Amino acid sequence: MSHLLLTGGRVVTSSGTSDADVLVRGGRIEAIGRLGDLPIAEAERVDVTGRLLLPGGVDVHTHIDSPMMGTTTSDDFETGTRAAACGGTTTLVDFAMQLPGQSLTNALAGHHAKAEGKAVVDYGFHMCVTDLYEGATGEFAEIVQSGVSSFKVFMAYRGSIMLHDGDLFEVLRTSGGLGGQVCVHAESGDVIDRLSADLVAAGRTGPGSHEISRPPSTEIEAVERAIKIARMADSPLYFVHLSTEGAVEAVAEARSKEWAIAGETCTHYLTLDRSLYDAPGFEAAKVVLTPPLRTQEHRDALWRGLRAGTLGVVSSDHCPFCLEEKRRLGSADFRAIPNGGPGVEHRFIVMYAEGVRAGRISLEKFVDLVAGAPARQFGLPSKGAITTGADADIVVLDPEGTTTITAETQNQRMDYTPYEGWTLPGAIESVYSRGELIARDGRYVGVAGRGRFLARTTQ
Repeated sequence: MSHLLLTGGRVVTSSGTSDADVLVRGGRIEAIGRLGDLPIAEAERVDVTGRLLLPGGVDVHTHIDSPMMGTTTSDDFETGTRAAACGGTTTLVDFAMQLPGQSLTNALAGHHAKAEGKAVVDYGFHMCVTDLYEGATGEFAEIVQSGVSSFKVFMAYRGSIMLHDGDLFEVLRTSGGLGGQVCVHAESGDVIDRLSADLVAAGRTGPGSHEISRPPSTEIEAVERAIKIARMADSPLYFVHLSTEGAVEAVAEARSKEWAIAGETCTHYLTLDRSLYDAPGFEAAKVVLTPPLRTQEHRDALWRGLRAGTLGVVSSDHCPFCLEEKRRLGSADFRAIPNGGPGVEHRFIVMYAEGVRAGRISLEKFVDLVAGAPARQFGLPSKGAITTGADADIVVLDPEGTTTITAETQNQRMDYTPYEGWTLPGAIESVYSRGELIARDGRYVGVAGRGRFLARTTQ
């Protein structure tokens, strides 16, 4: 078939909603409107009456096949992107992690090799800078020119991936001069290390101590400090996985001064409560995430920040480690538990249910948070919108359906999900990527290895 015609649906964009058909040719959206009577003999016609047509999700924070804390995340680019596709996400921007002693360009080349021929959705990369060796910033221009226009630094995990403030300043200054942007993991790493050591010395080695060692103030202080350093460097700054009311307030203040400060939060910080750290035995290790889950007042502040535009993106921070792997490494000391959990498969439907259907955000705002804004923020002009000329990445969602999340039926290569047993309003029926049907009713039906690397533009 030379054309695909989706008829009878309700098209949702960041700016509005309308009853319209969508015509696709050559992987791109050719027309939107009342098109059902067009005499296109070769078109594959799909009746989507009663369904929402939403842009494919854009998740700009994932860690796939990534070495961390003595192990590697459980999803490779085959399983991780299949899970993304089944959950309505058709574009990822993943983190290419630099290992100790490794050059940035070699680290990036290695991550390309992991994804090529395995990814089933389109993808880009951020470059993680964990060792600013002499001459490292001299490689930034080559990296940006290759289409990787963003970098990431950590303000925590001293002795492994943390950069000190001077190196953070240098990364910001160099990236900003090239038109790139820097993503920052903002936590007061040295303070956290002291608090963690105190807990272990007191015999509090279980996974619940992870939350205690990272109080809200350790995020807020680092956010405020990073903003000041970014101003010194005259560089834009993007905060990943913000979790606290104070961080939202700091970003809001910076943005009120028209500083180039942006931020995201993640699905789990909007929907899960810190009480999960009180689970018996080793169960709390399932939510040993960084930063940790917070209390209700912080969740409320995050939702307010999304509605106000202070935070513009909701990502998954998909960083999957199976519970048994967490137990193997960290059963005797919570500091050794790999930090992270699954999320790429369920971000879209959880945000639709907990955001739109729960009355917290509009349908149009939802589309912007999970697709439109991340595409704009990270230089993906053909993604994140149902508009003429864009890639035909489309999610067909039945608002009258339901979705039940279980580890048994998920596509993520994981032995648990923090949303176990949740039954949510709405069901993703089918997912198209560049006009190709790649997922139906939660199962991948597309071609293996079809994903393309996306060379991203600078701001």
